[in-house]
Amino acid sequence: MNLLSLPFTVRFDPTNQELVLSGKMRPQSAAEIADALELVRQSLEKYSGIVYLNVKRLTHINMTAFTALCDILAAGCRTRPERNIKIITSSVMAWSASLFEMLAASLPNLSVEVYDSAFYPGQSFVEDESFIPILRTQTKMTWRHERELLPRHGLRSGVAAMADICCGIGDFATLVQREFKPARLVALDHSVRSLDYARRVAADFDLQSIEYTYGDASQMLLRDDQFDFVTCRHSLQIFDRPEMLLRELYRICKPGGRVYITNEKNSHCLGEPHAESIKWTYEEVAKLFSHFDMDVEMGPKSRHLLLNAGFDDIKVDCFMVTNLDGDPQDFADIIEAWENVYAGEMAVRRGDSPDFIRRFRQGFKDHVFAALHPKGYAGWPIWAASGRKPL
Repeated sequence: MNLLSLPFTVRFDPTNQELVLSGKMRPQSAAEIADALELVRQSLEKYSGIVYLNVKRLTHINMTAFTALCDILAAGCRTRPERNIKIITSSVMAWSASLFEMLAASLPNLSVEVYDSAFYPGQSFVEDESFIPILRTQTKMTWRHERELLPRHGLRSGVAAMADICCGIGDFATLVQREFKPARLVALDHSVRSLDYARRVAADFDLQSIEYTYGDASQMLLRDDQFDFVTCRHSLQIFDRPEMLLRELYRICKPGGRVYITNEKNSHCLGEPHAESIKWTYEEVAKLFSHFDMDVEMGPKSRHLLLNAGFDDIKVDCFMVTNLDGDPQDFADIIEAWENVYAGEMAVRRGDSPDFIRRFRQGFKDHVFAALHPKGYAGWPIWAASGRKPL
């Protein structure tokens, strides 16, 4: 049986000892998914220590598939009691945690871990693997501005200890390492896939001094008062409780050190020609993110967020990423990726009508047109802010 022809995928990543199930598993009989079940069984037999079963992207599973999978997991637990099986679920698929927790209750060496806390509402949208090249392009375009702003916000060449929290695919950390050469640079994220990518890029660039680490930014296993400079870029806006993250950033920053954040105001994205269509679409983007408990209007709120978190000596800058920042096609590629995620996934998930989505998409297409037009202009505003932790 060809697994690629089925509405679900099963793959095993030996590097992380992780089985990944995604899609919809709704067979009429266990025989229909025999190949997938055999891959699970063989993987459990072959590897010791912790084996992860990642069901974050398993959108549906019927009782036939669940029962067959449970039988294999239970057999694996019994035959290898020294080996632990950890099932990774997501609050985005709320049913999966409760379903697999029932199984874990009867098996001492099987546990369930909810991948994201309740305030990571957008992780399934922003961590899709297809988005990685665009994230790199975004950083390339913002770096032209940030490399000039970072010294104003307190980053000095050779700084003793720096942390990049919610580092994602690690592209910003690599740029900082090459440009400012901190003595120690810790880059933390809660996405195993993003960290794996970041480590590969760092290895390709022979940047061996970046310490990539897995962790929940709201509850970091990092000591108090240890970093001179802490960054957290484009991340507060996808948490529905950013004050919790800011408290952690404050905690790990040394007294006298600074925390640097960047956030957007998507409704102020602009373009010419077709300014009205573009304006309407990005105002709708802000509403769409708000529906999923994210705030992509956060940029101008940065000052009071930092003050409320206890920081002083607040510095705020706003810069506009445009189609004139290098190759206009780079900006066009970013906009097209936004269209695919916002109109192709998020609006559909919200239940928007085909007519709305058609108009929604048109604004992105008009923004691309403005970016590529020889006389056009397209912009994306970003706020950079920092605060000092009082001595």
